[in-house]
Amino acid sequence: MTNTEYRVKGLYFEDLQVGDTMVTPGRTITETDLVNFCGLSGDYNELHSNEEYARQRRFGRRIAHGLLGLAVASGLAARLGFMEGTAEAFMGLEWKFKAPILIGDTVQLRAKVVAKREVKRLSAGLVFIQAELRNQNDEVTQEGQWTLLLKSRATTP
Repeated sequence: MTNTEYRVKGLYFEDLQVGDTMVTPGRTITETDLVNFCGLSGDYNELHSNEEYARQRRFGRRIAHGLLGLAVASGLAARLGFMEGTAEAFMGLEWKFKAPILIGDTVQLRAKVVAKREVKRLSAGLVFIQAELRNQNDEVTQEGQWTLLLKSRATTP
């Protein structure tokens, strides 16, 4: 393989069908995840960074940032491999934060193709994914719809 070659491992627009569902392995949210996300994002809200403060609030302990949950969901989706080498763009999302994610929670992503739309001029297509981030108790902590632009098979030689 030369420096300019790349092997596509992902699925093309045509490979995915409405109704296709994918489930990721679980991933446990750690203290390190929380601390690193505080530093990366600059968000040191006391609900995330101060145990004594958080103990006196609604959940009784520190909670993960909502955006940390979304970032983990994105990483879990990448582990599925269906976008590797075929994703052209992440076009948008609608996202809801339904329940807290706590240190020690194990989350997994369930992703279902709910719609598709071909974009011939781009030799690609839009894939609409209903995504749910669920904890170890099968409770939805976050959910929404992602819009992805995936290459069409017509773009391959």
